[in-house]
Amino acid sequence: MKLMAQMKYHYGLKVRIYPSDRQKKIIKINSDASRFIYNEMVAINKELWRLKQVKLPIDTIQNRIGQLELRQSAKQMSNHFQFLEDKRIDSLTKANAIQNYHKAWNAFRKVHTAGVPKFHRKSYVWRYQTNCQYLKQKAAYLTNGTIRFEDSKHVIVPKLGRLRVKGSHQRVLARSAETRIGTVTIVKDASGRFFLSMQRRTLLLSIGRKIQVSR
Repeated sequence: MKLMAQMKYHYGLKVRIYPSDRQKKIIKINSDASRFIYNEMVAINKELWRLKQVKLPIDTIQNRIGQLELRQSAKQMSNHFQFLEDKRIDSLTKANAIQNYHKAWNAFRKVHTAGVPKFHRKSYVWRYQTNCQYLKQKAAYLTNGTIRFEDSKHVIVPKLGRLRVKGSHQRVLARSAETRIGTVTIVKDASGRFFLSMQRRTLLLSIGRKIQVSR
């Protein structure tokens, strides 16, 4: 099975989803977990910077630095904050929050106008990211990953289960070319509407008004 990097064309697909009340609660839990982990990474970095300004080898400070540096992984952070062990939280949500923090630092180093990572405030907008995985599959399609279209009206997402969808995806589903789903973002906007956006890569070029292509 080909990896994302081996597929030439990169597409984005956005569909509207209609979660149940139970699914909305799970989306909120994952959104809160994602924001908390990102903010915790910001807080850890700020404290590490202050502690490392102390040049004297004080045991208490060195121990604290070691504790904070250890906590910067999703596993260790979950061990430290037990509420992150909630079974409704997608493990890849945690990993993506940490990855997005590091991406923000990389963006700052490349383009200083991007600004250093800052705390994310609570808002009416919910947002989290996860990833599609292809377990023991010989080829990747839109219908056989951990995130997949069950049919033209439903998509399966880890922790959420079956979601009703509406959008321009029917045309995409009609294509038989090998297509790999990458990062998936789930959002509730300020108006209360829910959307699912996915990164896709394929070997074949497809041109359409609603699907943007980049190489």
